[in-house]
Amino acid sequence: MAVYVGMLRLGRLCAGSPGVLGARAALSRSWQEARLQGVRSISSREVDRMVPLPIGGLSYTQGNIKNHLISKTVGQCLEATAQTVPEREALVVFHENIRLTFAQLKEEVDKAASGLLSIGLCKGDRLGMWGPNSYAWVLMQLATAHAGIILVSVNPAYQAMELEYTLKKVGCKALVFPKQFKTQQYYNILKHICPELENAQPGALKSQRLPDLTIAISVDAPLPGTLLLDEVVAAGSTQQHLDQLKYTQQFLSCHDPINIQFTSGTTGSPKGATLSHYNIVNNSSLMGERLKLHEKTAENLRMVLPCPLYHCLGSVGGTMVCLMYGATLILSSPIFNGKKALEAIIRERGSFLYGTPTMFVDILNQPDFSSYDISTVYGGMIGGSTAAPELVRAVIDKMNMKELVIVYGTTENSPVTFMNFPEDTVEQKAGSVGRVMPHTEARIMNMEAGTLAELNTPGELFVRGYCVMLGYWGEPQKTEEVVGQDKWYRTGDIAMMDEQGFCKIVGRSKDMIIRGGENIYPAELEDFFYTHPKVQEVQVVGVKDDRMGEEICACIRLKNGEKTTPEEIKAFCKGKISHFKIPRYIVFVTDYPLTISGKVQKFKLREQMERHLNL
Repeated sequence: MAVYVGMLRLGRLCAGSPGVLGARAALSRSWQEARLQGVRSISSREVDRMVPLPIGGLSYTQGNIKNHLISKTVGQCLEATAQTVPEREALVVFHENIRLTFAQLKEEVDKAASGLLSIGLCKGDRLGMWGPNSYAWVLMQLATAHAGIILVSVNPAYQAMELEYTLKKVGCKALVFPKQFKTQQYYNILKHICPELENAQPGALKSQRLPDLTIAISVDAPLPGTLLLDEVVAAGSTQQHLDQLKYTQQFLSCHDPINIQFTSGTTGSPKGATLSHYNIVNNSSLMGERLKLHEKTAENLRMVLPCPLYHCLGSVGGTMVCLMYGATLILSSPIFNGKKALEAIIRERGSFLYGTPTMFVDILNQPDFSSYDISTVYGGMIGGSTAAPELVRAVIDKMNMKELVIVYGTTENSPVTFMNFPEDTVEQKAGSVGRVMPHTEARIMNMEAGTLAELNTPGELFVRGYCVMLGYWGEPQKTEEVVGQDKWYRTGDIAMMDEQGFCKIVGRSKDMIIRGGENIYPAELEDFFYTHPKVQEVQVVGVKDDRMGEEICACIRLKNGEKTTPEEIKAFCKGKISHFKIPRYIVFVTDYPLTISGKVQKFKLREQMERHLNL
């Protein structure tokens, strides 16, 4: 527990910044019920619409703070929704043929949370969820929060080295995973770093390389050394264990950490951004508010999610928004599949579709796209990376998404800080990421002068409010590098703000590559390529790509006398790093563009590669 005490302090200071965003009064029960049943007073419904404008020609804006923030845990929010709309469908898992109402989901979450406590997990312990989208993923997301256990979102593409780093970094006590998915052999990968697993007593693992990991839980098959998830849930259904859960819940606070999401951020190795109930309950509530979900009927609350749940867009924008507003979450496939997303819309009468820009490109480019009747869809959400104006216009036009919104945020901000209103014009959606969210401040700084940038002038974007993470797990120094004493979070993104408060992201101050919504940090890949015996030097840059936004290009200088091929370099990567980190382009070079002081000029290198590759 001592590991995150400093982060808790930071989070509470942030949440309680005096005179800015400190309101924490709980919403009244009647308000919650009215929201879920689509009835709400006009005065409070219109509050968010009146976003204060920037003042004095400077790039600073603050969202409305008239409605109170919510001081509830995720479990309390699920309970309120299950009581209000018990028979409404909560979750449909298309590929597993699973369908649960809110009452049923609440019952299963209770049993799963109780089961996790019964096998020795305690409040504050970390549990990793490692696998593609599934019923088990949603169940673990909600059950851990219900029991005060911290969910660690593990990228399902991680290989052994990346998995070991993640589990060690946050001291995971438990790991939940399927046996395999396609070519990804989860059990075998874990055995590679934890050979003791095969002969371990289930629930009593003792690993030399992963000393904190004592519990391995298999989602779908009995495996040596693991507990079966169904057995854990069954154990939690006894009255004794359900009573233990109720006792534990007395000591939960909405300011407790609930989720660790790994982000490359703007420097170095992946860092564990730690979020609280307060962070994600309020972010999802405010997202739904702006989408006007409180005004929608049940037929218009059927949300199709093809995005990964290990990302904030999926777990907060998807699961949590649905939980807060009594909407139906429809998981269309284990990993993104454009055809399956369209099929889910038709079969489940989906009304709202989430996706990264790359996902929407793929959906629109399905060869038989025009044959799908997607007339039930009225809206959607694009997030994860910058969307090209042409794509935004095409989605609105070809999918009839009049209420499409663009969102911007970072994992460290829970995640959404800017977002369109559904009624914004097509040009406002195509040319910006919308306006600042309620209870959130944003400023754009001229970093050279150390002053607020003038409107319509690029500068670095900073954000402050309830949404700022508790901190990077176990890394107070890294946290201080991005969250100042004044609680402003430094995004590392270059942005511009106009007179109406619309924000446009124009670039990044660092060199992180965003490929189809996946954040890829070049330094991590460069370090990996240096392990190749023929590589003398390597620089990794992002080059433009119509479909993915950016693709990875590795510019390699070989050792004297050595020869190799791009295919051999790519083969070297397979099984060692995630498939999405393997560069599309391998270019062999003899030198790099340098500054006078000898530093590589990555922006010039990027331009050279785009010319060389005819992009």
